[in-house]
Amino acid sequence: MVLAGLVLALVLSYTLAQPEPPGWFGLVLIVLSCGVLAVRRRYPVAVAVATMIGVGLYYPLVGAGSPVLLTLMLALYTLSAEGRLRAAAVVAGITVVATLAGELASVTRHVDDVAMFMLLGWIVAMLALGRVKRQVEIGREEEARRRATEERLRIARELHDALGHHLSLITVQAGAALHAGDPEQSTGALSAIKDASKQALQELRSTLGVLRAPADATPGLDRVGELLEHARAMGLAVTAELGEPRPVPPEIGLTGYRIVQEALTNTIRHSGASTVVVRIRYGDDEVRVEIEDNGSGGPITPGGGVRGMRERVRAAGGELTMTAGESGLLVRARLPIGGRR
Repeated sequence: MVLAGLVLALVLSYTLAQPEPPGWFGLVLIVLSCGVLAVRRRYPVAVAVATMIGVGLYYPLVGAGSPVLLTLMLALYTLSAEGRLRAAAVVAGITVVATLAGELASVTRHVDDVAMFMLLGWIVAMLALGRVKRQVEIGREEEARRRATEERLRIARELHDALGHHLSLITVQAGAALHAGDPEQSTGALSAIKDASKQALQELRSTLGVLRAPADATPGLDRVGELLEHARAMGLAVTAELGEPRPVPPEIGLTGYRIVQEALTNTIRHSGASTVVVRIRYGDDEVRVEIEDNGSGGPITPGGGVRGMRERVRAAGGELTMTAGESGLLVRARLPIGGRR
């Protein structure tokens, strides 16, 4: 609407300033040609056709002393920007052919006039500019979709890592409670289930808070000790070599924490290990995390947890290796403290 008003003001001010201003018919054509621009995005093809007809009537019947051609150029630009290149080409082609026919039939104008070549230049420029705008918009839409997909994957990964560990503990302890003949052992298993459920709820709240809140709510390497205590409660003999802690970026601390969490979950659920060693070494420019168990060392199944670990480490700019052998599973991660490299 604003653009239509500006174009109308420009065209009228220029046209009425001419030595021989147009009559009422010419003014009506100008007003209509400019007015339809207000709905050019809703009806791009109809507006392009209307401005083409208006321009086609104005110049041969009224005269050349008006920039009303601007309305057609804007309509062609809009068609191209909306991705309607075929319609834009048809309208542009009809415009050029009609102009050529008028030039050939005129006794005062010729096809080699500069105006003819300027018309072609304007048409090509409008179509090209519209095409560029369209490509930019497509790129923005694709980027928005990519970011939305990455965000969904990040949320899924956070929820999996936050809940999977504790739910695995609950599953194992529930099985132990069902098969335990000793009431005291069953009571211990149920107590462990209660603790794991409480921790799962806390993790869920923390994760949901992280998704919309500050970095200080995220678990980091300073909370690895909690994971080790849970593993010990499951009967694992845990050896911790945590090194001398030092400040690390929140995203690196969270990545290291999730690696330890997922590795311990896999050890409890799949390996049948009785012992596990967790090592964290702080360097000047990187943190190294290792988890080694004495389990069966079977083949590594690329499930959601393993895939999540790899995605986290890759996003942090680090490296992850997982080696399964007769002596058990070894998970090694190198995380650059400076962030992604």
